[in-house]
Amino acid sequence: MRILALSCCVAALVACVNNDRDDVAADTAAGATDTAPAAATIALADVAGTWNVTSKPESGTDTSTTRYTMTTTSDTSGWTIRFPGRPQAVPVRVVAVQGDSIVTEAGPFQSVRRQNVQVTTRNVLRREGDRLIGSTRARYQTTGSDTVLVLRTEATRAP
Repeated sequence: MRILALSCCVAALVACVNNDRDDVAADTAAGATDTAPAAATIALADVAGTWNVTSKPESGTDTSTTRYTMTTTSDTSGWTIRFPGRPQAVPVRVVAVQGDSIVTEAGPFQSVRRQNVQVTTRNVLRREGDRLIGSTRARYQTTGSDTVLVLRTEATRAP
């Protein structure tokens, strides 16, 4: 008899615990849909124009800043970067526009950071207010352990 009573108590307890878990899961799911902010999206038209860009290495002993101007359009054509003192603009390919990010690629072109070395860059940029923030991965066409450099990139609209 005691075993039967104990079994009934355990069964009731398990049923209550599972029911509470279901209620918590339902409340959590409902709350998540009610309070979760909508995912930010970006359109190329939002960033069309001219941007003053700075990129600085995220780590290492080289802390110098690379500066250039980026011209963007409302579609994937006509994007360029231009470095000070260089007559020719470098074409930029828009690789993806997804969610809050724009992914671009440029190169190979003559590096401004490493003399006589070709580089290809890949940027991931997100709009934060009136700025573009992100990172640049520079891949140098050289041998050795320092073929990749990651830089913190920030752009502000040119006046």
